[in-house]
Amino acid sequence: MRKLLKYFNGNKLEAILAPIFKMVEALFELFVPLAVAAVIDNGIGQNNIDAVIKNTALMAGLAFAGLASSLTAQYFAAAAAINFTSRVRSALFSHIQSLSYSELDKTGTATLITRLTSDLNQLQNGVNMTLRLFMRSPFIVFGAMIMAFTIDKKSALLFVAMIFLLFVVVFGIMVICIPLYEKIQQNLDSILLLTKDNLSGVRIIRAFCKEQSEIDEFNDKNNFLTSLQNFTGRISALMNPLTLLIVNFFVIILIYTGAVEVNNGILTTGEVVALYNYLSQILVELIKLANLILSIIKAVACGDRVEAIFEIKPSVQYGSEIITNDDSEYIIELKNVSMRYRGGANTAISNINLSVKPGETIGIIGGTGSGKSTLVNVIARFYDVEEGRVLLNGVNIKDYPREQLRSYFGIVPQKSVLFKGSIRANLLWGNAEANDSDLLNAAKNAHALEFVEQKPGGLDYMLEQGGKNLSGGQRQRLTVARALVGNPQILIFDDSSSALDYATDAALSQSLRQNYSDNTVFIVSQRASSIISADKIVVLDDGHAVGIGTHDELLTGCDVYKEIYYSQYRKE
Repeated sequence: MRKLLKYFNGNKLEAILAPIFKMVEALFELFVPLAVAAVIDNGIGQNNIDAVIKNTALMAGLAFAGLASSLTAQYFAAAAAINFTSRVRSALFSHIQSLSYSELDKTGTATLITRLTSDLNQLQNGVNMTLRLFMRSPFIVFGAMIMAFTIDKKSALLFVAMIFLLFVVVFGIMVICIPLYEKIQQNLDSILLLTKDNLSGVRIIRAFCKEQSEIDEFNDKNNFLTSLQNFTGRISALMNPLTLLIVNFFVIILIYTGAVEVNNGILTTGEVVALYNYLSQILVELIKLANLILSIIKAVACGDRVEAIFEIKPSVQYGSEIITNDDSEYIIELKNVSMRYRGGANTAISNINLSVKPGETIGIIGGTGSGKSTLVNVIARFYDVEEGRVLLNGVNIKDYPREQLRSYFGIVPQKSVLFKGSIRANLLWGNAEANDSDLLNAAKNAHALEFVEQKPGGLDYMLEQGGKNLSGGQRQRLTVARALVGNPQILIFDDSSSALDYATDAALSQSLRQNYSDNTVFIVSQRASSIISADKIVVLDDGHAVGIGTHDELLTGCDVYKEIYYSQYRKE
């Protein structure tokens, strides 16, 4: 949590002024009981209307000044809290963007979403309340006790005893609730993960009629969280009745002893009323302080969880010098490359050797789980290799700056991802400087132009989140168009035609060969038809390259390829 405090830079003045104005408000509030006592003793008691008017006006002035101070403090506290959280959220988002696939896989999407939303909201509320109440409440408590001593030392001793008992109750409940609130946040993570999985996999759940089992699992987790929150709530709910019981007990004692002292002429009626008001102020502020401490505990716990994400260091480090070497015979070389996912027992790909010349088309085929996507992810350096080297234009891929490295690649991922916005905005991800002619040409080459022109507004047609208002094939063709807009040297298609019919797939392959013959293309597919004309075909089986060659060479020399090919085509 301490490391997050640096994000207060730029709002230090507001963070200082907020508690100062709150203390000024508290100071005005402490003088109100004295004005009330003056109204009773000097005004009503002596039938002096001028004293009543004068002290009533004084109370109104104190109230107005306190209101002005309070509003000013609220403004500064809100400004500091919101700006602080905005900086943290921006920095956290940027940090998440710097993490490699390995760290994202380990942390999980649900956890990152919780940190960016729920945890940061709790942190913002905690900071806001801390700036407003952390100085004010203790100031009122001890200020009221001191003011009580100025009125009557004997009665003020009751305040000392009461404050001690209240602190015991309040902080005793706090100690019990702290670990429970942390456990609640952890269970909230679990429910969010389950909810995300259900929403993203709703089609699969319905296809296998698993709705009821998912509902039951959600209800079990939700009921556990509910029971935990109820248990915690019941404990924290003891705070108000216990504190009120203690205060009312001391109120009885105060009124009794005050009445005796008024009768003996030691105290006046106004002074007893003032003591009662100070006692009430202490009660209110201690309850506020208790709630504040709960908020601080939640905020600190959430701040620690946010800080834990900042503590994750990217495993992928990039070079700082621009690489100018481009005279290598091969654009991509894999030398004894092996890669293991974090926490995996076995390597995902092992001892892969491959040399690719500029302009070549490389097909990658294999069974499910054979390492096809892993291989292209290593080539694009989404994951670092465990052994061996990946060379780009003869230079180790680890030596390239991030921006330069990404400029070489156009990626069409296995899952078509489109963002809410216009078709134009989605295509411009491939090249922000592209004009409409470039976008339409890329859509034409991706065989997406026909349906784009049919949509209302064409390129301005608004897509829903994830492209839900398009078919699976349309989404895939748009992601292909997005990659083509930038015209990168290396195009990677990771099973990007799975939702296309054979005719569209063949037409797309022909378009790529005709219009992007100078580009190096990697095609990952489970269809032999998609890679049959590639310059080289890499056949993977259980992470090993069991064959590399042309279609004809593999048909005569690779049993795995023959099995895949003849399972899709009749042997004759």
